[in-house]
Amino acid sequence: MKPSLSEWTSVFAPSGVLRASINLGNPILARQGPSGPLGVSVDLAAELARQLGVSLECVSNNTAAGSVQVVREERADLGFFAIDPLRAQGIAFTTPYVLIEGSYLVREDSPLRDNDEVDRSSHRVVVGQGSAYDLFLTRHLEKAQLIRSATSPAVVDDFLRQGYEVAAGVRQQLAADAQRVGNVRLLPGRFMVIAQAMGLPKDRPAEAQQQLLDFVEEVKREGTVAAALQRHAIEGATVAPAGPMR
Repeated sequence: MKPSLSEWTSVFAPSGVLRASINLGNPILARQGPSGPLGVSVDLAAELARQLGVSLECVSNNTAAGSVQVVREERADLGFFAIDPLRAQGIAFTTPYVLIEGSYLVREDSPLRDNDEVDRSSHRVVVGQGSAYDLFLTRHLEKAQLIRSATSPAVVDDFLRQGYEVAAGVRQQLAADAQRVGNVRLLPGRFMVIAQAMGLPKDRPAEAQQQLLDFVEEVKREGTVAAALQRHAIEGATVAPAGPMR
């Protein structure tokens, strides 16, 4: 018989409190509420804490890179991140629980009409420093220059203020910014799929890593992730299919 999560409390929450690293720079999954962070990732952390039989402490960061570092340094017991090979240095990922699209935004009068037209030497692409799409585009753009904003929510404002050619980010965030600022548009389609997973320090036992992966598969299968997306009125993000991405 498979042991329950409560038997792993001392491994997941050695301090007696489950410390979850929450990235407030991704409004699809978390945002700052009146009395603390809210969102899909917070709900999943709370459900894990409930199954472990401990209270939850959210360790909030404004950037993905900061959230990753907190877990690497074990100032948090686990976190919620986009899967990326660079982040796998020091962090063990589960399978994805949510899939999010990465898209490009341009000015209304831009000649750009397609994602494949972005990678040109004359183009400057603004990204949130250390974000999943920063890491992805660093590997995949060969000619365009990457410009890094301090945080993902600052990307569109920096793009407009400095007169850059392209902004890159989570599709839903860019769509919200487009409504806010006007005279901009999203390029059709996506340049990447951002697979969001849970992760914990790699020095935790392999059995604990498997327990967390099993938890993610369970909350997908039982509808917990779908309910959280609906509860927080998140559009565009989808529940990841069962098992690893192919």
